[in-house]
Amino acid sequence: MKFTHIALASSVLALAATAGSACEISARVNIVGNEFPAIHSVADAAKECTGGEVKANLTADHQKINVAGMTGNPAEYTSAIIANSSIVALMNEDVIRPLDDLVAKHGDGLQKTQLITIDGKIMAVAFMANAQHLVYRADVLEEIGVEPPKSYEDLLAAAKMIREKGLMENPVGGAYKAGWNLAQEFNNMYLGHGGSFFEPGSAKVSINNEQGVAALEMMKSLSEYMNPDFLTHDSNATNAEFRAGNVALMNMWGSRAATLADADGVVQEVKDHMAISGPLTVAGGSDAASTLWWDGWTVAKNIPDAEAEATFVALTHGIRPEMLNEETAPQAVWLIDGYEPTDAAQGVFEAVQMSTNPYPMLPYMGLLHTALGAELSDFMQGKESAEQALADAEAAYTAAAKEKGFLN
Repeated sequence: MKFTHIALASSVLALAATAGSACEISARVNIVGNEFPAIHSVADAAKECTGGEVKANLTADHQKINVAGMTGNPAEYTSAIIANSSIVALMNEDVIRPLDDLVAKHGDGLQKTQLITIDGKIMAVAFMANAQHLVYRADVLEEIGVEPPKSYEDLLAAAKMIREKGLMENPVGGAYKAGWNLAQEFNNMYLGHGGSFFEPGSAKVSINNEQGVAALEMMKSLSEYMNPDFLTHDSNATNAEFRAGNVALMNMWGSRAATLADADGVVQEVKDHMAISGPLTVAGGSDAASTLWWDGWTVAKNIPDAEAEATFVALTHGIRPEMLNEETAPQAVWLIDGYEPTDAAQGVFEAVQMSTNPYPMLPYMGLLHTALGAELSDFMQGKESAEQALADAEAAYTAAAKEKGFLN
């Protein structure tokens, strides 16, 4: 496949023309996607359409069910909300349809940089940019007399001081839950060390190397300042620790960080002193230890054309300029006309300015992500060496890639 990468920086700064606000549909719409606030807002706006039922199943398990839910004929879900990682699985299984005809008919309010083009066909519409970056407690750093860290080495030094001064026992947070989250943190750290996942022009994996070992060793060092149950903490659990005042430094998604202090029960110190900055670097390098993402929506292949059209119309309505308000605007770096960046968007904008690597839109990257998620936890628990964990991940990936036909 040839992938045209969305130009995130220009998408953020040069936005779409205003679309109309009326929305009439004549067939069902059923959306599957992740559960964070920005996606809830898109789905809620799509549900404003009349003439056909609009439903949404927004869950952290969306990647476990979207392919199966779009494979039947007719498909259960008429759309999957995805990112530049998860669209690949839908493409590989041939369960989403090209959108060129629907864009021509109903896409006047969309700009070209929102249109995700794969092999010359529009396969998704992007509505937000995202990245992981530093979120911290400004008051805690002020108390120990240090500036906000720019590198993971700086973060470790600050964490040590916070613990030694008795301010917090486990001042570092991270979405290190075994599986997808742990693999993503490795991806970030590995890219920050200058690593490449595959041999050039090949699906042959290449992570059991100096950069891979260094990435895991830094992750292990960070985990020593985390809640002992860090391998069970996804973004929701990590945010809960920060909201409760137990964490002062964490790597968090822009789409989550924007609404961190808005939830019920957030302690006042967190509300007053939460701050955001860009992605961290590592090992003296200049590459961000993060990845740049877009989120967007697709339309199922195995559904009647009337349902496909209704889905496109409803979701286009869901990302129209009028959906932006005081509640929704801070939830994301929106690729929507009229969006004005808020303070909460600073981390994602800094990720763009640092030329952060996009998450690889490769048909076999998902297999590596799965293998990493399954194999790295033994190292994080001290059960095996970094080299052995990486060797296990390479072996698991290679077996899966051969089964799928990516390797001989």
